[in-house]
Amino acid sequence: MNDSYIARRADFRALHASGCFILPNPWDAGGATRLAELGFKALASSSSAAALALGKTDHLITLEEVLAHLSMLVAATDLPVNADFENGFADAPEEVATNVSRAIETGIAGLSIEDQTGPTLYPIDLAVARIAAARAAIDASGKDVILVARCEAYLLGETDPAVALARLAAFADAGADCLFAPGITNLGDIAAMVRALAPKPVNVLIMKPEMTVADLANAGVRRVSVGGALAGAAWRGFDRAAAALAAQQVGLH
Repeated sequence: MNDSYIARRADFRALHASGCFILPNPWDAGGATRLAELGFKALASSSSAAALALGKTDHLITLEEVLAHLSMLVAATDLPVNADFENGFADAPEEVATNVSRAIETGIAGLSIEDQTGPTLYPIDLAVARIAAARAAIDASGKDVILVARCEAYLLGETDPAVALARLAAFADAGADCLFAPGITNLGDIAAMVRALAPKPVNVLIMKPEMTVADLANAGVRRVSVGGALAGAAWRGFDRAAAALAAQQVGLH
């Protein structure tokens, strides 16, 4: 394994030990380079942003496309890259493990696994088994890759904090290094989740303008990410500029 991957993975694990860091989500090499130049310490992929760049919608990107995307991001800078690996591109734990092993070979420093299948959550026993399988694959690789377990309850409309918390606690027991419930926005609920899952670090996704990195850091959040928000902002700018250009076609032959 490339020695630079060893260093990146060590740096990434150190970031999870204390404090708070921002994990921006680029979708191409140019964006990754620009983010590195701005002084960010690590990057994360976004499956929705990657899908948009391929002319697809979220959750329609394939495993092979994601692996190619991760290899591109890892090669773009010397920063650690955390992979948005959706549901592991499989339901069965043993298939999740196989796919995780392939993702590790791209040089990533971290990898997240979701507990969502279609419009519902996996049954808790299966969800835990999938995280345990991902943990076993990482351990078998001998690579120090951070395993992030995601609970999608909030994004599916279940806003009772106890639901996500119970699942994340089970994932922590199954070997997850970091816990993530995208969609949680209430600062009090976030602080309570951080306390309940300590000492495991918690990632929070910024989803509202009033959510600030400073407030999240004060609540004990270790990682702050933005998902597809940067890509969305870029594509909105693209659409405005392209629409203005298209308007000038009127009357041309």
